[in-house]
Amino acid sequence: MLARPRPQILIVLHQETSSPGRVGQMLVERGFDLDICRPPLGDQLPETLAAHAGAVVFGGPMSANDPDEFVKRETEWMRVPLEENKPFLGICLGAQMLVNHLGGKVEAHENGLVEIGWYPLKATKPGQDLLDWPEMVYQFHLEGFSLPADATLLATSENYPNQAFRYGENAYGIQFHAELTQVMMQRWVVHGAQRFTLPGAQPGRDHLDGRLIWDMQLRRWLGEFLESIFGYATMREANLKDRNVLIRA
Repeated sequence: MLARPRPQILIVLHQETSSPGRVGQMLVERGFDLDICRPPLGDQLPETLAAHAGAVVFGGPMSANDPDEFVKRETEWMRVPLEENKPFLGICLGAQMLVNHLGGKVEAHENGLVEIGWYPLKATKPGQDLLDWPEMVYQFHLEGFSLPADATLLATSENYPNQAFRYGENAYGIQFHAELTQVMMQRWVVHGAQRFTLPGAQPGRDHLDGRLIWDMQLRRWLGEFLESIFGYATMREANLKDRNVLIRA
């Protein structure tokens, strides 16, 4: 008997060396396969997510406001998971593209402040109803976003008040980074060191020291958050199988 193929999650990355990190690891552990797409390198986004169980669009060094063709194409593509009501998660740049698609704004802080390092996070009442959020999260961004019309704010912070939101039933955007493995963070600290002098940024040693204190809580949250969006593939397959049995009966 042939094994049932594992459902796929579309993974959208923006650099040749980018990795889905812990998000990818946790999705695989939950029974999914990863279908990796890199639009800046010429990969085409699928016209439909009929063959996918959902999608995750990650961050990158570019801005959601950049004039590059792939940025415009990817932002317009956001209609696919929304129209098909497929589970979707945008992280940093991915969230900002979703905001632009929904008619919101992506822009820098009015006082030039950035969030690069570890910063406090506060869940809203709808966020608290969803799950327990971490007290501190890891950030690496120069711009933030407005809350799209009809979106529900899930988490906020002092300088960038829109940190996480839900749009509709299945689309989520988060500004911060929970996906970084230790190796990824070390690489970001090395390659991003020139940004640590920007207003509001933290020195590199604080990035790594903060990981020892707050990363366990952030990792726990990520697992629960992904489960709330995508569930367990094996459970979905079992439910689908049971439903088909009932239909045939």
